[in-house]
Amino acid sequence: MLFKTRYIIGFEFLGENFFGSQKQPNKRTVQGEIEKALNTLTRTLTENKVNIFLSGRTDAKVSAKYQVAHFDSCKIENPKKFLYSLNCILPHDVKVLELKETNPTFHAQKSALYKHYRYTILNDHVASVFSNNSLFYPYKEIDIERANIALSYLIGHHDFSAFKSTSDNPYNDCKIYYAKAEKVRKERHNFIFIDIIGNRFLYNMVRTITGEILYIDRNNLNPKIMYEILISKDRSKAANVVDAKGLCLEYVGYDDVESYINKQFSKRKVNNENI
Repeated sequence: MLFKTRYIIGFEFLGENFFGSQKQPNKRTVQGEIEKALNTLTRTLTENKVNIFLSGRTDAKVSAKYQVAHFDSCKIENPKKFLYSLNCILPHDVKVLELKETNPTFHAQKSALYKHYRYTILNDHVASVFSNNSLFYPYKEIDIERANIALSYLIGHHDFSAFKSTSDNPYNDCKIYYAKAEKVRKERHNFIFIDIIGNRFLYNMVRTITGEILYIDRNNLNPKIMYEILISKDRSKAANVVDAKGLCLEYVGYDDVESYINKQFSKRKVNNENI
């Protein structure tokens, strides 16, 4: 039986126990767990195997609050019940948040217009036992103004060769719509959120940018160094990548990016004022 219906799923996962999101032989991955659960549910409907197509890959230990994928299947008569059953099968560290029928031409990766990544830094003197998904940075309080000046040089369309780890992909251009750092006081701890929103990201790009922010801060350097590294297109001039556990894919967008930015960060400002 041929699959005639395309579905989109939005899902979240904790990256610490996965070897990344994309399926790999003999390794536990997010794609592998979701496909296994989907095929458990659909095997009575069809003999064909269900495969999901991710909006993009994330590395080992990287988490996601809203990743997107699509798959083709027979018609699911009761999506609400199907979603409930799917999450009962899935392990505790990956859950599907929504399931809906979509246009047959929709493609999770090719249709995506932007992605929002956040790197979280615990900027306290003492580490927290609950901070498994953040980088502990105890050196000193991060200069947010200097960090934001450095990040401002990244806004726009640029070649980000200097901020990517080695890969075979020759296409290094990305457009960054938003890049800012912010202090957040949460549950008696001080965090720094580095939020970057762009149309695409290179391998280890956000982690390398974050590493450069910390290097500039730790050595009291001029933030314009970020611009000099960017235009150099030379990876050897940028800092080392920071730990993957602090990185989270916050959202994959298929709508207007400016509307998303305005809604997302005006809401955060209100929430911070109420803490």
